[in-house]
Amino acid sequence: MDILEITIRLGAATIVGAALGLNREIHGKPTGLRTLSLVGLGSALAVIVAADTGDIAAPSRVIQGIVTGIGFLGAGVILRPVGKNRIHGLTTAACTWLTAALGAACAISEWRVILVSVLLVFLILVFGGRLEKMLPRWSREEPPEP
Repeated sequence: MDILEITIRLGAATIVGAALGLNREIHGKPTGLRTLSLVGLGSALAVIVAADTGDIAAPSRVIQGIVTGIGFLGAGVILRPVGKNRIHGLTTAACTWLTAALGAACAISEWRVILVSVLLVFLILVFGGRLEKMLPRWSREEPPEP
């Protein structure tokens, strides 16, 4: 793999992570632009290095390790305030996990998968919260009479 291809793959992973991080940053979440940029870059780097070893199964093992291991980083942003029945940080943890997966996808040049995934994640992040806030209201309303 030449330097241009490496730069494109690592750069794409960093940019995707930064875009997700910017969304989290705008919403005041604990994992922001720098963290998710690094998660995307780190995942892509690990997969590219593994792919360069010549061991055909190495990238698969590295991706499995990333998918499992990134959960520890995501767990660090999940909080349950004392005395409350509410958990905070699950969306941010999911974004961390997703950024790692997108970074791995950038490393193996799955551009169509990345494009569709990024579009879907932004739809979820932009409209999902609004929909969640509307659902309890809908469920409290009386059903229409027949």
